[in-house]
Amino acid sequence: MATRVKRAFKYRFCPTDAQAAELSRTFGCVRKVYNLALAARTEAWARQERVSYNQTSAMLTAWKKTEELAFLSEVSSVPLQQALRHLQGAFANFFAKRAKYPRFKSKRKSRASAEYTSSAFTFRDGRLKLAKMAGPLDIVWSRPLPEGSVPTTVTVSRDAAGRWFVSMLCDDPTVKPLAATDAAVGIDVGLDHLLTLSSGEKIANPRHERRDRARLAQAQRNCARKEKGSANREKARRKAARIHARITDRRRDGLHKLTTGLVRENQTLVIEDLTVRNMVKNHRLARAISDASWAEFRSMLEYKAAWYGRDVVVVDRFFPSSKLCSHCGTLQGKMPLSVRTWTCDCGTVHDRDVNAAKNLLAAGLAVSVCGAGVRPQRRTPGGQSVTKQKPPRREP
Repeated sequence: MATRVKRAFKYRFCPTDAQAAELSRTFGCVRKVYNLALAARTEAWARQERVSYNQTSAMLTAWKKTEELAFLSEVSSVPLQQALRHLQGAFANFFAKRAKYPRFKSKRKSRASAEYTSSAFTFRDGRLKLAKMAGPLDIVWSRPLPEGSVPTTVTVSRDAAGRWFVSMLCDDPTVKPLAATDAAVGIDVGLDHLLTLSSGEKIANPRHERRDRARLAQAQRNCARKEKGSANREKARRKAARIHARITDRRRDGLHKLTTGLVRENQTLVIEDLTVRNMVKNHRLARAISDASWAEFRSMLEYKAAWYGRDVVVVDRFFPSSKLCSHCGTLQGKMPLSVRTWTCDCGTVHDRDVNAAKNLLAAGLAVSVCGAGVRPQRRTPGGQSVTKQKPPRREP
């Protein structure tokens, strides 16, 4: 049971012209250092050698002494060192087969951000001042930080719409496990309805992208007509980016409210392990699946369940939840997506999504009794099947 939760609090801020210029330079230097270190490690990898974080840190010191890269000394050194640590983490994930080989950061496509540790900022009386800056940031405090909490890490970022954000990572003592309950729910995700619960409740799909699709298409057409590299094209690009940002904000806000309610009301939540990455390869459903954001829904559900002492059980993706009768257990034959209701040989009429949610709940409860973990054991190389996992030993 987690007793200490680290939580990031994100706020918008309005930088001065000097602060914006300094942060922009920092973003560029962070990207440059990351790419240089990645190129050095890639060349060493071709020679069948490995380069550690300490070696790239020594390279950074040497780069600063060269005439070509002397500008790296003009910004705070902490974000540059953090970029090397992020690259080390990317390689660790690659060697552990959790991710692909690290890619170079693009000036136009990559996220513009810089991470500052406690040695590179001061936070007193609600005023945040970063290294190499004369004054504090003008932060819009949309909500207070937890009382008595002090940020340990600060990440400054700028999105494609030109909005500036600062994210403060700190301990949140207000997050505590909720009182245990016997409630359990099976959750089946979909497109006609975003969620279908085993209780029979269906939650509508808000389709945030569809609401602004015409406006977004018009903004993108206007951007395409402008000359590349011109100021007008940049203005048009920002306008399209603001529409994208509004869609993303609405989607994330809805998912936060939805997942928080499910976690507070249920002790056990059962979902299906979907390969969204492969599903979006279907060109007919890719836009709708991306708009539903099933992967983000699962991510929110899992970390909030860990915060509040709830259990999330993930059932294997090959479990025939839709074709299995939740009443008698009979397995049906092929069932295309166009079939929304069907009748079993036992005479029970099933709603496809409700039946799937009920089967997921039954399978998830069986898995939890067997002591399986939150994630399918298939993700661990050589791991046992989730149905064969033995119950873990519990401390007295």
